[in-house]
Amino acid sequence: MSNENGPTAAPVRSTSIVVLTLARQIETELNAALAPLDLTVSRLGLLGHIAAMPGVSFSDLARMSGITVQSVHGAVKALAGAGLVHDTTARAGSASAIELTPEGSRLLRAARAAVSEVDDRMFGPGADPIRRQVGDAVRAAFAGLSAS
Repeated sequence: MSNENGPTAAPVRSTSIVVLTLARQIETELNAALAPLDLTVSRLGLLGHIAAMPGVSFSDLARMSGITVQSVHGAVKALAGAGLVHDTTARAGSASAIELTPEGSRLLRAARAAVSEVDDRMFGPGADPIRRQVGDAVRAAFAGLSAS
């Protein structure tokens, strides 16, 4: 489509494209809000899974996160190095049982506060009306599910 000033963008009619675009904007906002905590959305996800399931294994974390066990090992090693998680079994031949440390729990609370600020800014009362409507629809669709 074009006009005398050159090409113009056609209105987006694909729900997938709209949701993907919004997801990228949200991830950018979340990563910016989490950066002062030395967290990313991915690391926050792992901490949230570990908090929700104390004693979780590397295999279960990989399944829940949609990444490989090898990637989970590297990420958990980094989280452990930062003092955020520990393996309660950590013996050769034993299945791992990963849990948050007190510092990990403190950081997760701070991260949840940062996420709430992003939610409010992007979907709260002062947000663009369309984004508010999207936020309301998402909350309604998932109202019966427990939050992480």
